[in-house]
Amino acid sequence: MQSHEIDYKIIGHDVQLVEVELDPGETVIAEAGAMLYMEDGIDFNARMGDGSNPSAGFFDKLLSAGSRLVTGESLFLTHFTNQGWGKKHVAFSAPYPGTIIPLNLRQMGGRIIVQKDAFLCAALGTKISITFNKKLGASFFGGEGFILQQLEGDGNAFIHAGGTVIERQLNNETLRVDTGCIVGFEPSVEYSIEQAGGLRSMVFGGEGIFLATLRGTGKVWLQSMPIRKLIAELSPRGGNVRKEARGGLLENLLER
Repeated sequence: MQSHEIDYKIIGHDVQLVEVELDPGETVIAEAGAMLYMEDGIDFNARMGDGSNPSAGFFDKLLSAGSRLVTGESLFLTHFTNQGWGKKHVAFSAPYPGTIIPLNLRQMGGRIIVQKDAFLCAALGTKISITFNKKLGASFFGGEGFILQQLEGDGNAFIHAGGTVIERQLNNETLRVDTGCIVGFEPSVEYSIEQAGGLRSMVFGGEGIFLATLRGTGKVWLQSMPIRKLIAELSPRGGNVRKEARGGLLENLLER
């Protein structure tokens, strides 16, 4: 299914929103609860599935929607359609402070890999599915990186990131990153999890036990403040929890 050709503009700085312009009959799909405002003439419906395959039966839609539960997202996506005359606008906001990244999937070869909670909205026709990292290390230690979302299509899609976004172009290079700071990457980039240095660095370095490694050629998007770090910093016991965790890990290592 060819994606609808939607126009848009990004509004704001620290806490951004995206305003989508819909021609009559055009539809945009979004995460449940992401809508900020919409003009008269736009109807919305919560549906199972992304609508990229209109001929899909109930079982296929249920299977597709059920896979979203694995990522911790809602079973439903909301479809917003311009049923009126003339151009209408609907806006979506990210669930926490950060940046919205517009992606033209056609220019990116029709496919992009993103973190499981990064998707915000997209033109109807965009297929949203999950993909598992095949590396065993990523499965056990990757945290956010074990279950990823795959966006496929030829239209505009929008993902959100915490804090500031860094876009890097890798040219047969290797980049090591905090596992929670990866927002998305092109499929040509290989993703794996590796040990973060020696024993002392792992315990006292503050960078975690494992780091994500990105190798190859392609674009990578990183976020400066993933939501888990934001929650940890805002928690009254955030600093103590980190110290206790490191202390407990050291005790376990010394006992072995």
